[in-house]
Amino acid sequence: MTTLFISDLHLEEKRPEIIEAFFTFLKQKALNIDALYILGDFFEAWIGDDENTPLQVSVKDRLKEVTESGTLLFIMHGNRDFLMGSLFCQETGAQLLNDPTVISLYDHSVLLMHGDSLCTQDVEYMKFRKNMRDPQWQTLFLQRSLPERQLVAQQLRTISQAKNKGKTQEIMDVTPAEVVGSMKEHAVDTLIHGHTHRPDTHEILVDGKPATRIVLGDWDTHVWFIQAEPNGEIELLKYPI
Repeated sequence: MTTLFISDLHLEEKRPEIIEAFFTFLKQKALNIDALYILGDFFEAWIGDDENTPLQVSVKDRLKEVTESGTLLFIMHGNRDFLMGSLFCQETGAQLLNDPTVISLYDHSVLLMHGDSLCTQDVEYMKFRKNMRDPQWQTLFLQRSLPERQLVAQQLRTISQAKNKGKTQEIMDVTPAEVVGSMKEHAVDTLIHGHTHRPDTHEILVDGKPATRIVLGDWDTHVWFIQAEPNGEIELLKYPI
């Protein structure tokens, strides 16, 4: 059958066209396949599994339809939805993946990442990421009321957007040496990630041997996805939203 990879949908109520594109994608491409991998930043913000907005309920219902069709569903945290947890998985049938994770994709080892940990030139962001992923901070944050968490999330997003305006694209992109180092560490010749919003297929060298880095695009004007087939073919594909 087929395995699909997507990331960086940034689902939110004020972008109904993205929501509709996702639901259509699930119906047309994700039912009765081998697996669907969502590699982070699925939602624009996720402040805890106990929040149940109409959008979140609808998305969970659609994902449950996918898993009930027989498709395996895997979710990886991004920098927007790292608080997605076990309750979400129970309600959808999804499995949470560590970042990074190596999978066997039709007998070929592939490294999956969200991609933000590769952006080591953005020192300020890397410090922020470390703080946000601290279990103690997350526990204290989740103990706050929903309105408090919503306010903090909005404040953090506003701060992040303001800071990113002053950064070059090079700083916010992956560090090439970090890419090679990660692929060497995990002994793979294929890496799939998102985060940078720079969709492309890069042919690189790792220890002098050919390797491939495939970057998923964000769902802004196009649906971006990777389609992998049992014969070993892996394609980065898109179509307009």
